[in-house]
Amino acid sequence: MFYNINETYISFSGDKMENTERSILHSDANNFYASVECLYNPSLHGKPIAVAGNVEERHGIVLAKSNEAKACGVKTGDVLWHAKQKCPDIMFIPPHYDLYLKHSKMLQDIYADYTDRIEPFGLDEAWIDVTGSSMLFGSGEEIAQKIRKRVKTELGITVSIGVSYNKVFSKLGSDMKKPDAVTVITKEDFKEKVWKLPVNEMIFVGYSTLKKLMSRYIYTIGELARTEPGNMNCWLGKTGLLIWGYANGFDSTPVSAAGVNPVIKSIGNSTTAPQDILTESDAKMTLMMLSESVSARLREHEFVCETVQLSIRSANLSWIERQAKLDVPNRTSKSIFDLAMSLFKANHDGQPVRGLGVRASQLKYADFIQLSFLSDCARIFKHEELETAVDGIRNRFGHSSLQRGVMLTDFDYSKHDFKKEHLNTFINF
Repeated sequence: MFYNINETYISFSGDKMENTERSILHSDANNFYASVECLYNPSLHGKPIAVAGNVEERHGIVLAKSNEAKACGVKTGDVLWHAKQKCPDIMFIPPHYDLYLKHSKMLQDIYADYTDRIEPFGLDEAWIDVTGSSMLFGSGEEIAQKIRKRVKTELGITVSIGVSYNKVFSKLGSDMKKPDAVTVITKEDFKEKVWKLPVNEMIFVGYSTLKKLMSRYIYTIGELARTEPGNMNCWLGKTGLLIWGYANGFDSTPVSAAGVNPVIKSIGNSTTAPQDILTESDAKMTLMMLSESVSARLREHEFVCETVQLSIRSANLSWIERQAKLDVPNRTSKSIFDLAMSLFKANHDGQPVRGLGVRASQLKYADFIQLSFLSDCARIFKHEELETAVDGIRNRFGHSSLQRGVMLTDFDYSKHDFKKEHLNTFINF
C-alpha cells in the first residue's frame, strides 16, 4: 500500500520499511533561558525562578523556569499570578534575548565541530545528522556524549540528547531523560521505548489532534501505530497518515544543512502614529520609517526575507494583517516599503488608522541566496550597498543624522529618533 509521507511516496510492507540507516541526534538545552540567567547571576542558583515577560506590569506568561520552580508545578505558559500561587517564593526575571542568542550560537558552534547537518528548532533545540561523521568521531551515542560533556564544561549549561535513526524518535529521546542525559532509540527497541508513551508526546500531536484521537480511544503512541492507516486518513486526512507513519518509525525527513533554516523566523516593527493616519501620504512616511528599521535589522542579523507582512490597526482598535511575496528575496528598505505600501493601498478602507506594522518573514541567511545577473537583482544590490553605507552613518552620528526627504515634510516624524524610541520591536523565534 502506498501513502504520501513527507511529500514522497513510500511503500509500507507489513511492519517494515527499507531505510538507509541514519544517526540523528536531537539536542535540547535544559531550562535554557533560566540556565543562562543563572550563569550571569549565580545568586539565582538553587532558587525557584521563572523568565517571564512584562514582569513590572504584572502580566504576561512564564517563558522558562528552573527545576525548583518546576517542582512546585510551575509550567511554561503559566500566567504570572497563577505561577505565584503555585510557588509563592518564585522570582520573575525579565528575558535577555541577546544573551540567549549568544549562547544559542555557541551551542551551534559546538555541533558544527561534528557535522554541517544542523537544523535548529528554536533557540535551545537542534537536530544534528552525524551519519557521515562516525568514521571520525564514533557512533551517534559516542558523539552525543562528547557534545553533552563539552556543553557542560565549556558553556556551563546542560543538554539532553536523543539518538535515533530518524528525527521524530531522536526528539522523543531528548525528552525522556532530563537533565544532562543521552537516550538511544533504535529500530530494534523503539516499540518497547516509544509505544508506551502518551500519544501527545509525539511531534505534531497538538491539543486538537489529541482530542480527536482520544475520542477514538487512542491514548498511547502504540495504539496510534496499530490503528489502520485508512482510518487515520479518514479521521485526520494527511496529518493522520503523517503521525501514523511517525509512530511506526517511518520518517525519512532530512536534517537541513547548517544555516538553511534560521532560528529567527521573522523581524518586524510597529508604531502608533503621532496622529491618526488619514491619507496615503501620511501612511507613506510611517511605512518608510518602519521599513528602514526592519531593513537595518535584517542586515544586522545577516538575513534576507521572502515575504513582507503589513498590519493595520484602525482608530476603533480593529486590525487586519496582509502579506505578499517579494519578486526576489532581499532586505532593502525600498523593496520592503514598496510592497508594504501596495498592501496598504489595496486594503485600507478609508477609515482613520491608529497604528501600522511591517514584518519581514520567511527569512534566509544572506550567504545562502544564489547570485543573479538579472537587471532587477543588480539594482537591488546597488540599493543594498547604499543602505549599508547609511547604516554606518546612522550608527555613528544617530538615526536622525541622515533622513529621506519625505520624512522632513512632517515635523512630528522628523524630530524624533523613531528607531530607538517610538517603535515596538518584535522578533519571532
